[in-house]
Amino acid sequence: MERSSGSSLEAAVTRAKVPFDVARLVSRATSGGCFICQFLQGQADYEHVAVCETSTAVAFLNKYPTLFGCVIVAPKEHKEQVVGDFSELEYLELQRFIFRVARGVSKVLGPERIYILSLGSQAANSHVHWHIAPLPGGIPLEQQQYHALMHEDGVVEVTHQEQLEFARELREAIEQSAP
Repeated sequence: MERSSGSSLEAAVTRAKVPFDVARLVSRATSGGCFICQFLQGQADYEHVAVCETSTAVAFLNKYPTLFGCVIVAPKEHKEQVVGDFSELEYLELQRFIFRVARGVSKVLGPERIYILSLGSQAANSHVHWHIAPLPGGIPLEQQQYHALMHEDGVVEVTHQEQLEFARELREAIEQSAP
């Protein structure tokens, strides 16, 4: 996906982080229902931008990205244990989908590295989900890895239009690489 220099997505990738209210995020995550189940049932209190789905999983953009292009992948069924709630075949099928989404992110954004990790706990965000986080080139080492993912270090403000544009390009990249 060739993008002309100065496109809105290029600007979003390189945009500086802004401070973020982590206490509010924690309060939201610990005081309500499952945000993934609410999203899937059309009952979320804010709009998530869907990217693609399979019969058993969904990929959507992170509402509060610490890096531009962060995608969340989750099973459609509420499961809470990364391996304990899946058969080996179900787990491998989900990982195959995560791989395809991450490959699409890499094609669209060309990051230095893609981080893929499952976050959440029984205390907050218990619905198993994986974060696909593209690290752009040129980030100093001390701002990479865990620091790049911490909300305490700020978030990238992304417009709804930028999210829609990225989701469209990502969807196309995933469809082009489908088996």
